[in-house]
Order: sequence, then C-alpha cells, then structure tokens
Amino acid sequence: MPSPEDTSNLPSKAGLCSHCVHARRISSDRGSVFLLCALSLTDPRFPKYPRLPVLACDGYEKSPPAAPSR
Repeated sequence: MPSPEDTSNLPSKAGLCSHCVHARRISSDRGSVFLLCALSLTDPRFPKYPRLPVLACDGYEKSPPAAPSR
C-alpha cells in the first residue's frame, strides 16, 4: 500500500498534481483517494483539495525522479 506521501502512482488525469512536490495523497476509509495541496496549509491562494485536472498552478514544483529500486 502506498504511503500518504506517495504520489508516484497517481494517474496523469490529475494534471500537474501528479508530479508536484506539494501534492499529498489522502485515502479515505471507503477507498477514495484525494490530493491535498500542502501549499494550502500556509498560503490561502491555493485550495486544499484542488479540482482536477490542474493544468496551471503558480506553486507547481516538479518532483525529483524516483530512485531506481533494486
């Protein structure tokens, strides 16, 4: 099971959030998955749960590539 921080397996239909360092995966008890924008915790310009797909965002920062697994 992926950790709440793991966004590596998010579908590209989430837009920029799929590859953003500020996106956090939130799973409900019912199995639904939501993306929380961590920037929303400190900056009111960013919605806590943005409408997807996000096509443009001033806070977008690309996640570094995942380290190869052995």
